[in-house]
Amino acid sequence: MSPHDAVLTGGLVLQLFLNSMMKRLGPFLLTVRRALSFVWQSSPRLAVASVVVRILQGLLPLVMLYLTKLLIDAVTEGLKTPTDDASLTRIISMLAGLAGVAGISAMLGVAAGLISKIQSQVVTDHMYALLQAKSVEVDLEYYENAQYQDTLHHAQQEAPYRPTAILNAVLQLGQNTISLLSMGVILWWLHWGIIPALIATAIPYFLVRLQQSNTLYVWERTRIPLERKAWYVNALLTQATAAKEVRLFDLGPSLREWFQDARLVLRQERISLERRWAIKTLVAQLIGVAGVFGVCSFVAVRTFYGLLTLGDLVICFQAVQRASGFLEGFGHSVSNLYESNLFLTTLGEFLGIQSRLPTPAKPRAFPRPITQGVVFDHVSFQYPHEERVAIRDFTFSIKPGEHVAFVGANGAGKTTLVKLLCRLYDPSEGHIFIDGVDLRDYPITEVRGAVSGIYQDFVKFQLSAKENIALGVRGLAVDDAAVAQAAKQAGIHEVIQRLPQGYETLLGKLFDGGHELSIGEWQKVALARALLRNSQLLVLDEPTSAMDAKAEAELFERFHELAHGRMAILISHRLSTVKMVDRIFVVDQGHIVEQGTHDSLMRQQGLYASLFLTQAQHYQ
Repeated sequence: MSPHDAVLTGGLVLQLFLNSMMKRLGPFLLTVRRALSFVWQSSPRLAVASVVVRILQGLLPLVMLYLTKLLIDAVTEGLKTPTDDASLTRIISMLAGLAGVAGISAMLGVAAGLISKIQSQVVTDHMYALLQAKSVEVDLEYYENAQYQDTLHHAQQEAPYRPTAILNAVLQLGQNTISLLSMGVILWWLHWGIIPALIATAIPYFLVRLQQSNTLYVWERTRIPLERKAWYVNALLTQATAAKEVRLFDLGPSLREWFQDARLVLRQERISLERRWAIKTLVAQLIGVAGVFGVCSFVAVRTFYGLLTLGDLVICFQAVQRASGFLEGFGHSVSNLYESNLFLTTLGEFLGIQSRLPTPAKPRAFPRPITQGVVFDHVSFQYPHEERVAIRDFTFSIKPGEHVAFVGANGAGKTTLVKLLCRLYDPSEGHIFIDGVDLRDYPITEVRGAVSGIYQDFVKFQLSAKENIALGVRGLAVDDAAVAQAAKQAGIHEVIQRLPQGYETLLGKLFDGGHELSIGEWQKVALARALLRNSQLLVLDEPTSAMDAKAEAELFERFHELAHGRMAILISHRLSTVKMVDRIFVVDQGHIVEQGTHDSLMRQQGLYASLFLTQAQHYQ
C-alpha cells in the first residue's frame, strides 16, 4: 500500500470514528458551550486573558522542541569540527533561546495560575448569583415539590467547585489542543504514520474515560434522593433547628444510624464503580504505553539507518512522549467536562424552570389607592400534586378600610386564601378582583407590594434588630425613627432598647455576638416588619400565636389603630381575638360556611358560636 493510499485509508477510519464519537459527544459539546458562556458572562476580560495565555502556553512546546533540535544538530556538527567558532556561536544562541523560552514559560505559568484563581472566584460568584436569582423567581409551588428540591439540592451543592472545574477543564482542553496540533506538525514532518498510530492507541483510554463519565452521571442522578436524605439527617444532627428534640428524645443514635445506612449504600456503590474503572483504565493505559514505545522503536530504527539525524531522533522522542501526554490530558479534560455535564444539566433544568403564573401582555396599573376593594368570585384552589381541594367556591368582598377575620380549625384553608391574594398561586377556578380588575392583569411585583403581613411560620432573620425590621421595605435605607415607630406599634421597642447595642444588636445565636429573643419577642419583631411597610392591605396570620396573654390583649386592643387606613385580614383559630373586626368569615373544610359580626354569629348559634363557647369554657 502506498503512503497516499495509507493516508486515505487512515483518514477514512478516522472520519468514521469521529462520526461515531460526535453522536456520543453531543452532551459534551453542549457542556463546553454552556461552560464557555458562563465563563464569558462572568468576566469577558478575564476570559480573553485566559485564552491568550493558554494559546501561548500551547505553542511554547513547539518552540522548545525546535530549539532543542537545532541545539543537538549544532552540537553534532561542532563535534565534527571542534575548532569552528561558528558552531560554538550557534550552540550559545540556541542555549540562550532555550533559556528565554523557559523564562517566558515560567512567567506564563504564574500568570495563568493567577488568572485561573481570580477567574474561579468570579465564575463561582456568578453561578451563585444565577442560582439565587432563579430561586427567588420560581413559584412557591416548586418549593413544595420533591423533584424540584432534588434539582435545587444538586445545583446548590455543586456550585462552589463545579464552575472552577469546568473552567480549568475548558482551558486545559484548549491548551492541550494547541499543543497537540503543534506536536502534530513535527510528527507529520518526521513521518506521516506516527500520528494515526498514536491516535489509535489513545482511543481506548478516551473511550474508557467517557464511559466512566456516563456511568457516573447516571449513578448520581439516580442517587439524588438518597443523598439528599443523608444531608437532611446530617442537618438534624448538627444544626440548632432540631437540637432540643434530638436531646430530649435521645434521637442521636437513631439519626446517626440512618445517616450511616444511607452513606454505606452510596459509599459501597461508588467504590464498586471505582474498582471497575481502575481495571479498564489500566488496560487502556497499557495500550497507550505500547503505542508510544512502538513509535519510538520505529523512529530509532530509521535513525540507525541514517534516514533521520540525531536531533530528529531526540525531537521525535520528546514529541511522541509529549503528544502522548497531551492526548491523555485531552481525554482527561473531556471526561471532566463530561462529568460536569451532571452539574450543568441540573443547572440547565433549574434555570429553565418557567413560572406557571402568566404575565399579562398588557399589564394594568395597580390602583393607588384601592377604591372599590377586593372581591373573591367563586374561587377554588387545589395544591399541585394533592388530591384534596384546599378551598372551594370562596365568594366574598372586602371594602377599602374594612377589617375582616377568617376563623376555623387548622387546615381549613385560611392561609391558602392569603397565598392567592399575594399571587403566590393562581386560583384553580374563579377570579380575584381588585377594583374590578382581575388580579392576573396586574404586574405581580405591584400586587405583592400592596400586601404586607406576618405569617404564622415567620422567619427569624439572623440580622441586627434594625435590619430585621427594615426588611419590611425594599432596600435598607430606612429612617431610624420609622423603624422605632414600627417597633413601638408592635410592642417590641422597649425590649430592643434594653439589648447591648440597641437596634444595632445582632439577633439570634447563629453568629458571634448575637442575642437570642423569646419566640414571642421574635414574633413582635416580625410584626414590626409588617407594620413598617406602607401597604394597602395588611394580613395578620396567627399574629399572636407565640405571645403571652397580656401582649396578645394589648395588640388586639390596638388592632384598629395599627390597621387604620388599610384593609386588614386577620386569620386566627382563637376566636376571642377576632371580636373587634367588622366581619368574620367562618371556614370549615375549605368552605365559607358562615359570615357576619361576632354578635350576629353568636345569635345564629352555628359553628362559630359552638367553637367560641367551646374555647371560652376553658377560661371560665
